[in-house]
Amino acid sequence: MAEEVAKARAAPPVGDMISRKIIYKEIPAKVIFEDDQCLAFHDISPRAPTHFLVIPKTHVSQISVAEDDDKSLLGYLMIVGKKGAVDLGLKKGYQMVVNEGSDEGQSVYHVHLHVPGVGW
Repeated sequence: MAEEVAKARAAPPVGDMISRKIIYKEIPAKVIFEDDQCLAFHDISPRAPTHFLVIPKTHVSQISVAEDDDKSLLGYLMIVGKKGAVDLGLKKGYQMVVNEGSDEGQSVYHVHLHVPGVGW
């Protein structure tokens, strides 16, 4: 985790460039699920045998700036995360993690839900 925190502290909060590029298919991703609200795809740097991300298609930079109007979208990310975990066979369990701020490892300033299974 210390390495992730160091990377996050060095990363500028410049918006959602990486996320936008993935959403608009400018960067390839191994997609698990997609609809008009969000996209779920395998993490390119997995921290567990199975590790995927769920990102909203609407930009919310981080949880600390989310508004009351974002609550259904943020809850929906968890539902998609649960379905993805089931689809990928994470029968022994999984986590759902959202990093908030560089001290906690946030390096991409577009809210995203990590769903690692076994060994986070």
